[in-house]
Amino acid sequence: MFNNIGHFVEVAEDPNTDIESQAAQIFAQAEATMAQINSDKTKILSVTIYLTDFAYLDAFNQAWDAWLKEGTAPSRACVQAQLADPAYKIEICFVVACQ
Repeated sequence: MFNNIGHFVEVAEDPNTDIESQAAQIFAQAEATMAQINSDKTKILSVTIYLTDFAYLDAFNQAWDAWLKEGTAPSRACVQAQLADPAYKIEICFVVACQ
C-alpha cells in the first residue's frame, strides 16, 4: 500500500481448474487481500486482466459481472498473455483505494 492505494496481483491457488473456477478463486483471494488492507471490492479503482486465451473471455465476463454489483465495475484492461505457469488461465492485477 502507498498513499492509501493498494496494488496487488492474484492468481488461482489451484490452477488445475477451468476458467470459472480460477476466476472464483481469484475473486475470493482478492476479497481477502482487500480486507487485510482495509479495502473492499467497492473500492477497486482499476484492474488489468491477463488471459492466456481470449476463448475464455465470455466465461470470465460472466463471472466478473456476477461478482460485482451492477454499475460498480471499475475501469479495466484485458490482454492476452503467456503466464509464468502454463496451468494458469488468468491473472489479475488490482489497484484499490484503502482507508
